[in-house]
Amino acid sequence: MKLRKLNRVTHRDIGYLIAGMTIIYAVSGIALNHKHDWNANYIIDQRTFTTDIQFTRDTTNEAKVYQLLEELGETKNFKTSYYPTGEKLTIFLVDGSAIVNTATGEGYVERLGKRPLFYQFNFLHYNPGKWWKWFSDIFCVSLILVTITGLFIVKGKNGITRRGAILTAAGIILPLLFLFIY
Repeated sequence: MKLRKLNRVTHRDIGYLIAGMTIIYAVSGIALNHKHDWNANYIIDQRTFTTDIQFTRDTTNEAKVYQLLEELGETKNFKTSYYPTGEKLTIFLVDGSAIVNTATGEGYVERLGKRPLFYQFNFLHYNPGKWWKWFSDIFCVSLILVTITGLFIVKGKNGITRRGAILTAAGIILPLLFLFIY
């Protein structure tokens, strides 16, 4: 088999093999790049409420907490409660919490839910275990191979010796320029 044909076959087959993982890492990478703009892992639902139930540090008991949770429709989700500060009652729920200002009766319930696909993609992106680390390393080596073999697929004026060389150089210079400026 000629070297040029071997290069094309290698590029094609490795490209097909890693296509799914490339999409997963790319989507996850975009999400992680914007982690200051939104929470890619969790959907956070917050709703406010006001209650007339009188809470004090001395009189708060499980029955009063359940009374509030009944108003909020959260009785099945109760875990525990405590006072982190003087007038702030925190109630822990399954997949969330409720915070009540006992002086005013105002509060909010916050529920957490895993964001579909993004949670799972980000989990993989963070390398969750020893075996996944090795899988990710093989994936990265495959990306390097696809890149190198891709450089030599096209011949002529659009190949690596002309237009391809300019674009490849630009692809190297842009990140270096970014590092220099920032």
